[in-house]
Amino acid sequence: MSFTVVIPARYASSRLPGKPLAMIAGKPMIQHVCERAAESRASRVVVATDDARIEEACRGFGAEVVMTSPNHASGTDRLEEVARKLELDADHRVVNVQGDEPLIPPALINQVAENLELYPEAEIATLCERLHDARQVFNPNVVKVVFDARGMAHYFSRAPIPWARDFWPANAPAVDVDLPDGVGYFRHIGIYGYRASVLRQFVTWPPAPTEQVEALEQLRALYNGARIHVDIAERPPAAGVDTEEDLARIRALLEAGGRYV
Repeated sequence: MSFTVVIPARYASSRLPGKPLAMIAGKPMIQHVCERAAESRASRVVVATDDARIEEACRGFGAEVVMTSPNHASGTDRLEEVARKLELDADHRVVNVQGDEPLIPPALINQVAENLELYPEAEIATLCERLHDARQVFNPNVVKVVFDARGMAHYFSRAPIPWARDFWPANAPAVDVDLPDGVGYFRHIGIYGYRASVLRQFVTWPPAPTEQVEALEQLRALYNGARIHVDIAERPPAAGVDTEEDLARIRALLEAGGRYV
């Protein structure tokens, strides 16, 4: 079964405006992302943007572009518009790859797409990696996930889950703590595969209470009964570009001929 990669790319960014067009090793960043996606087993790679400058740059290196509304409340809304415009079948798989990840391993794109085929009860697939540092577990900027034996997500949270009631003191993390043996703690990695049918449903659902309090959009899907499959990433993902420092680091790597695979 084939799948489509959709790469949302916005010009506006509070920390790094215009970052999809930032030049890295002679190419705009969005071109690097498209090239990584094209190395996956996707049958189609599409850039979704609401900005004419990004559209022009993408068409310049031969990418397929779908122009989307500038008024979307979330990235999932933008993805749904693309799926609708492309008239994708309900069971067609759509993988969302962020436009600021020029080092994304193609293997991770394949992994989430393949898991939707392996687990037909799941409408969404995503990835995680094991945490070994308690400071990361207690960091609210690191999203944690708990899942069952088949990898179906129970919950995503900024809080440390599961809470080690009989292992951590009540004032953790104000004091240094360790992670209990035999319990896995996992960081969510923000790459998603969707069936087109769940995208159509998602845009009709109002924000969930848990989504609003945690500021995690995937909780809307769980709240409405959609099943999310979570797998441990085949390899650690590279960091994306959020700041000038990130951009400088990736420029140095790629301009020196290096590559994250």
